[in-house]
Amino acid sequence: MYFCVIKSNDSRNNSQPMTIILAILMVVALIIIAASPITSVNKSAVAMFAGTLGWVLYICFGTDFVMQQHPEEYAAFLSGATADSVTVKEFISQNVFIKYVGKAAEIVLFLIATMTIVEILDNNGCFDFLPQCVKTRHSRRLLWSMAVMTLILSANLDNLTTTMTMLVFMHKMLPNRRQRAIFGAVIVLSANIGGALTVIGAPNGLLLWNMGAVTPSHFSAWMALPCLVAWAVPTYLISRSLPERVDLDNYALPYRGDDTNLTVWQRITMFFFALGGLWFIPTFHNITKMSPFVGALCVLSLVWITNEAFNRKLANTTQMSQRYTPKARSYTMLQTMLFVMGIMLIMGILVESGAGLWLGEQCKIAMGDVWILGVAPFMAGLASLLLDSFATATTFFSLYTIQGTEELAQNGIYWIAIAYATAIGETILGISSLSGLALFSSRTTTLKWYVCHFTPKVIAGALLGLAILIAEALYF
Repeated sequence: MYFCVIKSNDSRNNSQPMTIILAILMVVALIIIAASPITSVNKSAVAMFAGTLGWVLYICFGTDFVMQQHPEEYAAFLSGATADSVTVKEFISQNVFIKYVGKAAEIVLFLIATMTIVEILDNNGCFDFLPQCVKTRHSRRLLWSMAVMTLILSANLDNLTTTMTMLVFMHKMLPNRRQRAIFGAVIVLSANIGGALTVIGAPNGLLLWNMGAVTPSHFSAWMALPCLVAWAVPTYLISRSLPERVDLDNYALPYRGDDTNLTVWQRITMFFFALGGLWFIPTFHNITKMSPFVGALCVLSLVWITNEAFNRKLANTTQMSQRYTPKARSYTMLQTMLFVMGIMLIMGILVESGAGLWLGEQCKIAMGDVWILGVAPFMAGLASLLLDSFATATTFFSLYTIQGTEELAQNGIYWIAIAYATAIGETILGISSLSGLALFSSRTTTLKWYVCHFTPKVIAGALLGLAILIAEALYF
């Protein structure tokens, strides 16, 4: 033990050059990810490469980092054996690296479960009844109805799938291109804000929950008013540019006789059964103390069994295997999971090398509480304009550990403010969120129109919501 402590003090200077190299590598990777809409470089590939390369470089200087960060754990691992390069690599592999792989796997498995639930619902036509619930020729009523529906769905389901589903409905209902642009922008805003309302709505909140930085009820309570204001203000402002009434195309429920025998009520039952199961996940976690992905897998299994029971007449035919699943959507979801894995590996590098914690401490010393309450959320919002919100949030989360101070304790304002700022930041331009990219790729609107007509309204709502969040932190 004494050897490890003495070695730890000497290793601080030895590991500094590699810490700087790792920090530069991570910054370059994040810049390339931010520039992916311009360069067309796949950001998932960049994240995976940077994460794996970072750990390879980390393990090359493993002794210095281990002595600096884990001297006592390494001494217990040795159990009197001689320390050498092999034992250090084994310690890093079994006790350091695997921890971050496990954290990433928790989020990826949760995403797999929820995305599969959405696919089952979509394949059975469980979303087909939604347009009938909002169908009206009154333009503002239709806009608010679709916005509220998107907000509710994205708070519980995958944001990308919710956006794509609502965009398909919107395209079938509205023939006017300008009106499609307005409705599409509001759908993206509602999907991103809805995902920020709950810990299961987006990977950012799920990561905070897995870290133990927030609890589900407290997170939603603090985020509710700021998020609703940031959502309602732009929606109201853009709705004023709509005419009194809109022309609607005749929308008929798609024929489903060739791939499912579910009645309308069976589809509705399956839809609310899945939604209720997802709502029960926080309670499941509180009761069992197991990772949230276990609850999500449990819900998936029940929905899957229900699907098999309802479609038992098709079980022995080839129709069950011929159901249409868009390849583009499946490929995008796979990339999302790989991107999350890569970003979580990058987060591990920032923490284990000490680069993230050092930078966070320097910012806190230089600016004090102003950094925690105002500057850090503002910087996170700016970064998420171009950089993916999950990558931005993960980077800022890696600057600190959960501490006893009020701002950085469990349910501290820092964690919640960063989650809010990144969710809003990705909506301002739209190019850093999967929902926004889905909007632009559908040719509903252009980036120029979005920036000129919608971005100023989003900024107005975002600043008002941030002011409310800071006021909640100061007075409550």
